[in-house]
Amino acid sequence: LPFSMEQSKQILLSLSASEVTNLKNGINLLRNKETGKAYILYKGEDYIKACKNLCKHQGGLFVKDIEDLDGRVVRCTKHNWKLDVSTMKYVNPPDSFCQDELVVIEQKENIGLEIVELNPPNPWDVDPRTPDNLQYGEVQVTYLTHACMELKLGDKIMFFDPWLTGPAFARGWWLLHEPPSDWLERLCKADLIYISHMHSDHLRLCTVRQVQPGRFYNSPSCPQFFWKAGEACKDSTVPVPVPVPVPNNVDENLRFMILMDGIHPEMDTCIIVDYKGHLILNTVDCTRPNGGILPRNVDLMMSDFAGGASGFPMTFSGGKFTEDWKAQFVKTERKKLLNYKAQLVKDLSPKVYCPFAGYFVEAHPSDKYIRETNLKNDPDELNTLIRKSKSDITTWTPKPGAVLDLARVLQDPSDSKATTDAPAGSKIYKDSWDFQSYLSVINASIDDEIFLHSLWIKEYYTWAGFKGYNLVIRMIETDDDFNPLPNGYDYLVNFLDLSFPKERPQYEHSYEEIKNRVGVMRHVVKCGLLWDDLYIGFQNRIKRDPDVYHHQFSN
Repeated sequence: LPFSMEQSKQILLSLSASEVTNLKNGINLLRNKETGKAYILYKGEDYIKACKNLCKHQGGLFVKDIEDLDGRVVRCTKHNWKLDVSTMKYVNPPDSFCQDELVVIEQKENIGLEIVELNPPNPWDVDPRTPDNLQYGEVQVTYLTHACMELKLGDKIMFFDPWLTGPAFARGWWLLHEPPSDWLERLCKADLIYISHMHSDHLRLCTVRQVQPGRFYNSPSCPQFFWKAGEACKDSTVPVPVPVPVPNNVDENLRFMILMDGIHPEMDTCIIVDYKGHLILNTVDCTRPNGGILPRNVDLMMSDFAGGASGFPMTFSGGKFTEDWKAQFVKTERKKLLNYKAQLVKDLSPKVYCPFAGYFVEAHPSDKYIRETNLKNDPDELNTLIRKSKSDITTWTPKPGAVLDLARVLQDPSDSKATTDAPAGSKIYKDSWDFQSYLSVINASIDDEIFLHSLWIKEYYTWAGFKGYNLVIRMIETDDDFNPLPNGYDYLVNFLDLSFPKERPQYEHSYEEIKNRVGVMRHVVKCGLLWDDLYIGFQNRIKRDPDVYHHQFSN
């Protein structure tokens, strides 16, 4: 880190000599009686490993896996992720993450143990500012739509994630809310535009291409992001990388800091904005922002809330994926996410909390099934849950054009002018999306000359470069209703040796059958886009045997 502060040492769990003697070989599930926090110790022949009993995915609790005969694997009670504690590697999904290990210190005098966590300094604690008094109207936050917020910070204007036109994830997501009619004029006046990550509901090319020259983008140094953002902005503004995680000074009053997601640091980020010592935290879509280490008591916190941002399980079929199973899964996951967000907000205790980044709808008629089954959380329900557990947190559920005045809400949350709605008569919800103009661009790839020649298949997967993994997929081009096209491509890819067999191999292997809407698939291939447009955008249907999530392949 480019500043000088020593890391702190925190003793999480202490074991006496007798307690160390009583440790079993293999897995030991322990809890600190004072703090209530849970830990896992693995005792090998001549070593002990330790970690928090906290799944890296979404913070679930591990229990012993009854299917593990070697006594090395624990299973998460949330999503059945499995961790081999002897190696600290996740085995489900295979070849994916590693668990963060804690430091085990042997106490020589009595041969007890201390389990220690070494914490680097929090970057927001470096050169902290005493909050200045704010004037009314000095800091105003305006909601536009989905994850897009406009921040007036003194004489500077900052935007978050402007998706304001067209669909995201190919043709799968459409804006639920109608942004204010003057959104383009507002965006073109921005001094800073923060794009949290490259997913198209945050980096929306047909929106940012309309930004006038002179604006600039602040983002982490992620090569994929800059490739895509650079394509969007080559005729206007060049995206600017900023150091992570250090303060970036805009002027004497304003600075911001970008932090990485602890689960997907190559993809997701969050941001802390500091204006005159007042902090605004936006965790956006991060699964575990900054590894779960975040500032407490910020003035304003905003985060996603809705769920439903995945093709799983609605686009899956076969085996357990019955309609009843899907409905129960979606209901359970929504409740888990709601409770997780409520607990996170309670723990961080911001003065004001705003749920956002979840206002999309599967509006196209061909996605009626997804729209009816992919139910999402209600932001008002989340805010009610937060207020019940911590009544001193002010919550705000804005509609497009609504404005929060930070000075007023901090001084008196009951002030009628602390938050204001859009002008009377403003349109709140979209009722038309101009499907055809956007779908025609995507479907133009169907008749591209490259798809007249089957050699594109080998060329494409060779270019993608994924191989050395025992997985065979069958790719089938379909119409909008996922019926195979009579003249569409239907082919196998063996990723073990990156071959293209006519039939499935005889040896044991994992298998997936993926049906893709032809327009989206060919558009993704032609433009070299992520398969997130297919998977998150609900543009395919998947069967897999066995039912295993292949992290390396998806990644």
